[in-house]
Amino acid sequence: MMKKLAKGILLGAVLLFLYLPILILAVYSFTNATNIGVIRGFSFHNYVTLFTTPELIQMILGTLTLAIVSALLATILGTMGAIGAFYSKKGMASAISTMNQVPVVNADVVTGFSICILLVVVFGVSKDTYIPLVIGHVTLCAPFVYLSVMPKIKQMDSSIYEAALDLGATPFTALWKIVIPQIIPGIVSGFGLAITLSLDDYFIATYTKPATFDTISTYVVNATKGAQTTIKTALWALSTVIFLVVVLIVTLVNVQAGKAETERSVL
Repeated sequence: MMKKLAKGILLGAVLLFLYLPILILAVYSFTNATNIGVIRGFSFHNYVTLFTTPELIQMILGTLTLAIVSALLATILGTMGAIGAFYSKKGMASAISTMNQVPVVNADVVTGFSICILLVVVFGVSKDTYIPLVIGHVTLCAPFVYLSVMPKIKQMDSSIYEAALDLGATPFTALWKIVIPQIIPGIVSGFGLAITLSLDDYFIATYTKPATFDTISTYVVNATKGAQTTIKTALWALSTVIFLVVVLIVTLVNVQAGKAETERSVL
């Protein structure tokens, strides 16, 4: 009994540590307060500012567009890399896996700075374009897609692919109709993770983005250094919206997974 109570208290403390700051920010987003510490009257002012300020709307749409494009490219590259490593010889597969781990364990600031030097200084790519930014985010996200897809490939029965080839299917047809459908959950998970990483990134975007473009992360950091108070408080509302969207998505995914598990157990 005491062990269960201790585990419950520990779990509650961890959850409180993780979510209390977000909940406090959410509460203040529905007030007229200009600083954290004094709660004033209830108001939707921050949400009105968030969704009616062209600068904020442009920043949000730009960030989402960057995240989706980068995630799509990263998902394609990461999935191809995982499939290629799985069907390669042991030495090549080990080399690919090792190289994939470097961007994962490497600091984002090092990755961003290196990409900036390589593309802008060495190859002469203009920072006024979005090429360095997109390449930087794809470099950040693709290894995590690889890590999401590889377990699903290892769970797959590889003999099905070989059987398809024996029955006359071309390698591309066997890949598209046999392999891909079996690893779809890993691909979807990798795509979702890639979007999250892109939305969250600050350092790579700082080094590679055009001067006139801001992601949510870079905008928030710059806003804390002297933006108007109305913009700062509107960012409280933005944080709350992002948190609620994430909670909704996670809930829907878990409900769907529960339904699928129930259907499998019935069968």
